[in-house]
Amino acid sequence: MGDFSFEFWTLWGWLAAGILLVIIEMMAPGLIFIWFGVAAIITGVVVGIAPDMAWQSQLILFTVLSVISLVAGRRWIKKNPSQTDDGSLNRRAEQYAGRSFTLTEPIVDGQGKLKVDDSIWKVSGPDMAAGARVKITGAEGTVLIVEAE
Repeated sequence: MGDFSFEFWTLWGWLAAGILLVIIEMMAPGLIFIWFGVAAIITGVVVGIAPDMAWQSQLILFTVLSVISLVAGRRWIKKNPSQTDDGSLNRRAEQYAGRSFTLTEPIVDGQGKLKVDDSIWKVSGPDMAAGARVKITGAEGTVLIVEAE
């Protein structure tokens, strides 16, 4: 079996490892590998400045930088959450508020069904016959609230 060599861990080895970790993050996003990639790149820069650094010291530096970058990155993300233009993103029922549709089934005793795009939704509102035009005024969970148009 071959002898494992620590000669790879030079400036270029650490930079390559950092870039590989960043690429892995792009393929499997989860904001984990990016921080290890940052630590590897910084370790590579330090090794470039101090090329005689022992591999044990490099490994310790990489470990410490990994923990620091992971904690700092998580704190930054927590303080700066991503913003979206659509406040109802991932709340599909709320996205339909204000739109008008034709009832698929009658509303009887306050309950009925409505076809919206390619989905059938439960609706709540005043009793109406199938084919009546309704306007969605809101949602309670997965039930659309409607009124006669």
